[in-house]
Amino acid sequence: MNTPKLLLRILFVLLLTALLLGVPRLAAMTADQFNFSAVDPDGAFAWRSVRHIVQGLIILILMVIISRVSDIRFGFGWGDRQVGWFYVRVIGLVYLGFIVVSILLMLLTRSFQGFPYPLNARNIIGHFGFLALLTGPSEELIFRAFAMTMLSLMITGVVVPENTGFGKVILKIFGGEITVVNLIAAVIFGLAHVRFTFFPFSAEYIFGQVVFSVFIGLFYGVCYERSKSVIFPMIMHSIVNVGTVGASLIASVMFE
Repeated sequence: MNTPKLLLRILFVLLLTALLLGVPRLAAMTADQFNFSAVDPDGAFAWRSVRHIVQGLIILILMVIISRVSDIRFGFGWGDRQVGWFYVRVIGLVYLGFIVVSILLMLLTRSFQGFPYPLNARNIIGHFGFLALLTGPSEELIFRAFAMTMLSLMITGVVVPENTGFGKVILKIFGGEITVVNLIAAVIFGLAHVRFTFFPFSAEYIFGQVVFSVFIGLFYGVCYERSKSVIFPMIMHSIVNVGTVGASLIASVMFE
């Protein structure tokens, strides 16, 4: 590959990264404009819900515009249902085991940390509704459907990813293949879990959370590539989030 083309691709990745990390920040600023005390006095779900709705809508509007002026598609159909449901079942079984192991470890080590809000019906229903209905659709639109499709277009020159591959394979795992496109998108997804400030510059993050986000992002990406549909990664993402918080909720009840 000649140097100018390589530099152009690097610049594209950097600009795409800035866009993907900037949209959630813009959505957060939008959510900050509302007062949710009447519906969510404990801050359990409303602000997060508005943020995810706004960031999903921004990316969705971009997708619609791009689709209208080009042949690019973003995996909105069901694709290969057999493959998609296979990955959903796998993540469901894995997270069932995760919940059991997590609860046992928290009980044995007494390392459970309580929720930052009272565990009443409104907070639990609101929080789990947010996790189940908004986190997967919003974040997978951004970091799989949009990010991987645009990366594929730039890196491989392919304009209809549903019908073709996603670039050079660098590793085989999860019963699928890790491509360059998938890896870049997963790393950006991990960076989205880092809280940046620029004046002055600082970065706050939980190392394990960032690493886990990259790892699970690769899994979502494999599903997206193989199923040719963003619907199944959305479902998987929601299962993971509900399962993670659900384990903490169960443990909190046991500790009482």
